[in-house]
Amino acid sequence: MLDGVMLLWFVLTAAALLFVAVDIRTTPESVVLKWGFVLVTAYTGVVGAFLYVLGCREPLPGLHERYVAARWRQTLGSTMHCVAGDGVGILAGAVLSSVVGLTGLVEVVVEYILGFAFGWTIFQALFMRDTAGGSYLRALRSTFVPELLSMNLLMTGMVPTVMALKSRIPAAADPATPSFWFVMSMGLLVGFTLSYPMNWWLVAYHLKHGMMTVRPAAAAAGAHAGMDAAPDAAMSMGTGQPPWPPIPVMTLLSFLALALGVAIAFVVRAT
Repeated sequence: MLDGVMLLWFVLTAAALLFVAVDIRTTPESVVLKWGFVLVTAYTGVVGAFLYVLGCREPLPGLHERYVAARWRQTLGSTMHCVAGDGVGILAGAVLSSVVGLTGLVEVVVEYILGFAFGWTIFQALFMRDTAGGSYLRALRSTFVPELLSMNLLMTGMVPTVMALKSRIPAAADPATPSFWFVMSMGLLVGFTLSYPMNWWLVAYHLKHGMMTVRPAAAAAGAHAGMDAAPDAAMSMGTGQPPWPPIPVMTLLSFLALALGVAIAFVVRAT
């Protein structure tokens, strides 16, 4: 039964990935978010493709700016960006842990460190340094806390999901098996869901960017890089009214959520 479910999952994922990878080339989105949607679709299969069509794909020519201006779509872009980048590091950490025989809390720490490091230094700071005036160091400073909060909630959902499934699917501990990748996909999918509310808060207070619209220079007048035609969507990071609850409170809550998720994971694994 499980083998059949996994086979169907991977077949549908391959079809969804092919569709997104081809179709998104004509979507007037930033390059980093295009890659983000491709990666998230590779992680979450048809769910990622559905989110791309519903949240980013231009419904009619010239409407992308207004289409992505909705707050929930902005938040979707922010969450997708986080999961895409962090997911690469998390998967690398999971494979590395399996190869060298790391388990339990040590494995969680390795995945957390690699996931956060890749998501923060590359997918956030490096690829989005233009939002910080082109300065990589300034981008590192401005994206550290938002990436940390989002990562904590991603791992809050992912850790217990992966541990629960691995305890019931022994083959999932081996990266050479389809079970491993299926379990990691389920973990990233749950993590994506739990990190969405945190990204809503981050986007609402302009601490993270959301969707963007990037059109060729030869496009019609009024179509600019970024989201100039969608004022509600323009994410001028770090500006606007002071966040509520304050950032230190949200940081504490995110770590408490992470600790709870890890505790649940070990309780589930012991039963």
